[in-house]
Amino acid sequence: MDLGQFQTFRVAACDLNGQMRGKVVPGSYAEKLESGAVRMPLSVLNLDLWGEDIEDSPLVFETGDADGVLRPTGRAPMPVPWLDAQSALVPMSMYTDEGAAFEGDPRHALARVLTRFKARGWTPIAATEMEFTLLDDSGAHPQAPVNPRSGRPLDGSAILSMSQMDAFAPFFDDLYAGAFAMGIPAETAISEAGVGQFEVTMRHGPAMEMADNAWAFKALVRGLARKHAMAATFMAKPYPGDAGNGMHVHVSVVDQDGNNVFDNGGPDGTATMQHAVAGCLAAMPGSSLIFAPHTNSYDRFVAGAHAPTAAAWGYENRTVAVRIPGGPNAARRVEHRTAGGDINPYLLLSAVLGSIMIGIDDQMVPPDPVVGNAYDANLPGLATNLSDAIDAFETDPFMARIFHPQLIDNLIMTKRQELKKMMDVPADQRWKAMLERV
Repeated sequence: MDLGQFQTFRVAACDLNGQMRGKVVPGSYAEKLESGAVRMPLSVLNLDLWGEDIEDSPLVFETGDADGVLRPTGRAPMPVPWLDAQSALVPMSMYTDEGAAFEGDPRHALARVLTRFKARGWTPIAATEMEFTLLDDSGAHPQAPVNPRSGRPLDGSAILSMSQMDAFAPFFDDLYAGAFAMGIPAETAISEAGVGQFEVTMRHGPAMEMADNAWAFKALVRGLARKHAMAATFMAKPYPGDAGNGMHVHVSVVDQDGNNVFDNGGPDGTATMQHAVAGCLAAMPGSSLIFAPHTNSYDRFVAGAHAPTAAAWGYENRTVAVRIPGGPNAARRVEHRTAGGDINPYLLLSAVLGSIMIGIDDQMVPPDPVVGNAYDANLPGLATNLSDAIDAFETDPFMARIFHPQLIDNLIMTKRQELKKMMDVPADQRWKAMLERV
């Protein structure tokens, strides 16, 4: 794509909450991006949910709110289908003036984890299932969207309903066209259990590419929903008592010869896969903050609601947090089912892949797989609220092995500030802060 053809285009990096932070620049900047022509404060990737500075952050006044340098990630410029005028988006990462990766950048966090796999000659392959809810946010409270065919609001669940998919076909036609134009490998789309809830799956690919896709896809969904006179949200629990939005991640690992290191030719998987599972389970309490980063996130963890409530694993079992799906042996993989739709995809894959590598490095052994309903078993639980998740993330030894200390400190400060501010917002109004920001 020739960026010079546009009057303006967008450059953006990902902050700790997964929001795009960046600038609109003239087309003449196209030849300047690699040289570091675009600068912005390092603290911009460490803002709270409302886009405000973090109090007492060393990135702000202590350092004079110093600039960093934005450089292209290597991902090709993408069109921006939700805008009326033709433009493009160039994904960026943050660096210091000395050329070092800024460790507070979530994309660099994932890159650090991937270097550990590369050292073994391995490549993690990931795929995502992304759930979101279409709704009407024009009133005092979120409401079900209007069925474009009947003109009446949706009034209940429509699991795998082709009639509902047909009703929203104009939106999904634009969504698939936009994903194709942006290089996002969207595959199946279905209507889900929640009112106005849908799921789109992504074709598997290298982990960093999948994180980039998820980040861009969330912006695409939200932007196109507005063009169709709706709102779209990835909130973990848009409505009390209704289904929550999750983001399941499927992970396999291939060696330098292209062999899946989890495949032993049978349904059980290799010892390496079981080490990986054990790492996921051991790191789960400390990584709850990554999988459930907002106050609303914890409303999703309800027993019997298809969201895991304990650190458990099993084969072909959707009541556990870590599932080993069936299917061809060559596709043996780990499905991590804990995260809500409101996550930062770079931090999510960092936590999942980092815990997998810890399990493999330490040759950890998982408990016996759960057979039957995991909700009925007395198993180690996840954090049940944001405050406990923050405390666990801050002190967990597994998180210290996965994330750089600067990112840990930044995320802790950010989440404590958000928690304090959110408590001052009436409970029935908190959705406004999260609707299109998560």
